[in-house]
Amino acid sequence: MTTSAAVPAGSEGAITGGGTVTDRLVEANQRYAAAFTDPGMDARPVLRVAVVACMDARLDLHDALGLELGDCHTIRNAGGVVTDDVIRSLTISQRALGTRSVVLIHHTGCGLESLTEEFRHELEMEVGQRPAWAVEAFRDVDQDVRQSMQRVRTSPFLLHTDDVRGFVFDVKTGLLREIDPA
Repeated sequence: MTTSAAVPAGSEGAITGGGTVTDRLVEANQRYAAAFTDPGMDARPVLRVAVVACMDARLDLHDALGLELGDCHTIRNAGGVVTDDVIRSLTISQRALGTRSVVLIHHTGCGLESLTEEFRHELEMEVGQRPAWAVEAFRDVDQDVRQSMQRVRTSPFLLHTDDVRGFVFDVKTGLLREIDPA
């Protein structure tokens, strides 16, 4: 089995002329576009669900959740935490594009478990400017999922907060474990 991180064998996936990873992605897009046909989809997700998840490269959300193109809105960031920007995206998803359910997915072995807000201080010392954003690091993944569920459920901007569920994805087994919001 190969992954996208693996260098493909043969000339089809090779980077020509010693290009960059971005060059490889652009070339892959050209191959994709050559066979692409407009599926005629609307921007509204068919399943009326928004999934908020970590940006971790080990999470293949569509495969893990049995989703097809057009089924959901996917919002990803470091940790899958519910920040002001996630609330912004969920608000647009619900109010303008009809989603009704929110699924939150954190995962085992998340990089945010090993960071602290000290990361911001170190960054400030290095570049001379304090980041306006919080790291949103956490030690207890289950508790952070609960906090994220609470942020969604209490947001005054969201219309639909009755179907908000949170999970932890196990990167070793591929299984989701639901988190009790209590």
